[in-house]
Amino acid sequence: MEALVCRKLGDPTATEPGSTESPVEVRKNHPIPPLTSDTAVRVKVTATSLNFANYLQILGKYQEKPPLPFIPGSDYSGIVDAIGPSVTKFRVGDRVCSFAALGSYAQIIVADQSLLFLVPEGCDMIAAAALPVAFGTSHVALVHRARLTSGQVLMVLGAAGGVGLAAVQIGKICGAIVIAVARGSEKIQLLKSMGVDHVVDLGSENVITSVKEFVKTRKLKGVDVLYDPVGGKLTKDSMKVLNWGAQILVIGFASGEVPLIPANIALVKNWTVHGLYWGSYKIHQPSVLDDSIRELLSWLARGLITIHISHTYSLSQSNLAFGAIKDGKAIGKVMIALDHKATLSSKL
Repeated sequence: MEALVCRKLGDPTATEPGSTESPVEVRKNHPIPPLTSDTAVRVKVTATSLNFANYLQILGKYQEKPPLPFIPGSDYSGIVDAIGPSVTKFRVGDRVCSFAALGSYAQIIVADQSLLFLVPEGCDMIAAAALPVAFGTSHVALVHRARLTSGQVLMVLGAAGGVGLAAVQIGKICGAIVIAVARGSEKIQLLKSMGVDHVVDLGSENVITSVKEFVKTRKLKGVDVLYDPVGGKLTKDSMKVLNWGAQILVIGFASGEVPLIPANIALVKNWTVHGLYWGSYKIHQPSVLDDSIRELLSWLARGLITIHISHTYSLSQSNLAFGAIKDGKAIGKVMIALDHKATLSSKL
């Protein structure tokens, strides 16, 4: 099978996969993983998602550092291709989606049946592959952790990225007043088209001034929930518009700078700071993730959420795919679509 393999740590955007300098290569005849248990399911991958965490993992800067070589990748969708003798939940031909610690940047992946979700009829498979990590992160953060309610003010940083667009939509479903912060006219126009209550363009506006003017006009006291996948100076500025009793959701540090949240200010203003490492829920509270993804798939099937696909690439274009994330060019999700040739079928 074809698979993208990380053979050394480094920047996957620098050169084409397989070049001497590149940390990754596309292997055309990588071994097909076997069914590892009686409840294992083999999935022919249709599409797989690129997340900032995947990029950091290849750089060697993510909190989880798998031994080399490894196949990166997390969330994916595909078609059930083979099942173990004790599998009861799925049949060959079923459309499924899931997420994994590693391995989805390949034509075939094997997972236990307990880790898979049926994709509802009518749902696009590329959208289903884009859903688990980005929308799952935002759903657990806003619904499970912050318990966002109608009328609260939600401020989303990095609002045009994968998790950001997810947070914006989930915020609106919860009935929140949503402030979206992004940079660039194309991103701003998309956010406005989604019915966001207030949009801040960092390319031409000061976030503190813009948000203070908005909350004053709407006779609001400030931001109740801050959703922050960015970090750095933007976090520092955003803390100046937070309400008493506000909640800060620490999602990530796309800026490359880990912000300092002063404990004395948190004390005086009764802030709650939530650190959210979404993947660790699979170890500590797996039912939270399972319930979250099922609800999100239901929302997707009912048209309550829309997954915006910014770019779609092949495995051999992974340098361009990761470059879209690194350079902040992506508006929504960056995807890899897998190409299944007859040569793969003959080897199964």
